[in-house]
Formats: sequence, structure tokens, C-alpha cells
Amino acid sequence: MNGSFIYGMLADAVVIIHLAFIVFVMAGGLLAVVFPRIVWVHVPCVVWGIVVELAGCVCPLTPLENLFRSMSGYDQYAGDFVMHYIEPVIYPQGLTREIQVVLAGLVIMVNAGIYGRLVFRKTR
Repeated sequence: MNGSFIYGMLADAVVIIHLAFIVFVMAGGLLAVVFPRIVWVHVPCVVWGIVVELAGCVCPLTPLENLFRSMSGYDQYAGDFVMHYIEPVIYPQGLTREIQVVLAGLVIMVNAGIYGRLVFRKTR
């Protein structure tokens, strides 16, 4: 097994981890219904996701993936994970700043609704 294959696999693993993180940020609150202790992991992840979206910065996983892609001989890409992998599918016209703010708002609303329901259920 040569180094380029291993680095290619590492780049692919980072993509999978990145996508799993995004799904966890969006829907992880649902896990809190069944596993209440997951709140201690989920809430910081949600805060991080919101900060990254609102600040318009690049998640550290993107440069890590690009490093592995470069070391494997794959082409690197400009921009961030969302713009490279998700934008072509969901936002073919381009991911604008306004859309990023809407996405952050969506994350806030979904999770506030889930956690609000959990708190309300506990107080009853």
C-alpha cells in the first residue's frame, strides 16, 4: 500500500467525519430525546456550527482534507466543505452570505425547538 493511497483514504475519512458533524449539528438534538447526556457534546457543536456559518470562516477540517488530498496527489479545492460538496447539490447558483445566515438561523430554530420541548417535558 503506497502513501498516496493512505492519504487519499484519510482525505475521504475527513469528508465523512465532516459530513457526519454537519448532520449531528442539524439533527443531534433529536438524540438528546433518547440520550440526554449527549447535550453536553451537541450544544458546543451547535455553537461551533453557528459561529462558522455566521463568521463565514472555514472549518479546520477543510484545510486538513486539502492537506491529505495534496499529499495523495488529488486536486485540492478552494473555499470550504459546504461550498465544495453541498453547494453544487443544494445551491447550484452559489452559496451567498445571506444563505449562510439563513442556515445558521435554521440550526438555531431547529435546536431551540428540540431543546425547548425537552425542557418543557422535564418541567411537567
